[in-house]
Amino acid sequence: MILSDFIVQTRTGLFCKYGDFYLDPKEGVKHAVISHAHGDHAIRGNGKVWCTKATSLFMLHRFKKNAAQEFFIQEYKDRFEVNGVSITFLPAGHMLGSALVLMEYKSIKYLYTGDYKLQEDRSCEPIELTQADVLITETTFAEPDTQHPDPAQEIQKLNATRTNILLGAYALGKSQRLVSLIHQYCPEKRILIHFSIIPYLRIYEQMGRTLGTYEIYDRKVMKHTLQDVIYIVPPLTYHSYVKAINVIRVFATGWKHLQKNNELQLYVSDHADWKDILDTIAVVKPKEVWTTHGSGISLKNYFKESLVVKLLN
Repeated sequence: MILSDFIVQTRTGLFCKYGDFYLDPKEGVKHAVISHAHGDHAIRGNGKVWCTKATSLFMLHRFKKNAAQEFFIQEYKDRFEVNGVSITFLPAGHMLGSALVLMEYKSIKYLYTGDYKLQEDRSCEPIELTQADVLITETTFAEPDTQHPDPAQEIQKLNATRTNILLGAYALGKSQRLVSLIHQYCPEKRILIHFSIIPYLRIYEQMGRTLGTYEIYDRKVMKHTLQDVIYIVPPLTYHSYVKAINVIRVFATGWKHLQKNNELQLYVSDHADWKDILDTIAVVKPKEVWTTHGSGISLKNYFKESLVVKLLN
């Protein structure tokens, strides 16, 4: 029997009282199961943390000694227990080390997605879905009119200009995917990287991911090389360089409102879109869908006569 309170939304985050742990808590807790290392899912100050090795390395870089009191590193597909609840991590395809969290309790399987995508991405492990009784899915882009374009076609937009490009991107996950895509589809471009992104690239390489050739930012290069240079910077730097000259401003994101005032729109998202979520449900074959990290109202309306959809938010 599916337990309707197996995972509940609290002020601190998604809580499993049967295993006394939180999924991606919003503040420090005693027991935390972390799906991936982005800041809205992995925070400092937890006690015991269960995650993948890559996630632990990213957290240790960002939070140092405050990353966790103790890490329990888990390999994909290895089963482990947290206070009586059986858990297995599966690749989520969102970024390096991201994990779907398959929980089993009293013969019922609950699959928490964290953030995930179905698109190909050479910078991280491809997603591996499995069947479950309950799918707990993110709904960041769960609207019928949302469809992410093919990333290979999007990144080739950068080939349309030889002018240098100031490319804004999140430091962890997005930047590494962009390096891989540019190396793959824009071979004539020279990639410069903001210093704050370099440590994350090093961890990718430490974990065996070869992304392509890049250089640490050099002011002289941007000043004296007037074409075919892409300078990848984090959002804060991108928004502070409002007076940058001799460059085209581009920000890589799936959000339309963040594309305003950019000279070129680059829609590269690391989340599932509407069709991806429907395809995921078709593969997982859940009896119930619980939604989080976004509005699940459209999904609830879509499945109102054929599938139980519960909004955890």
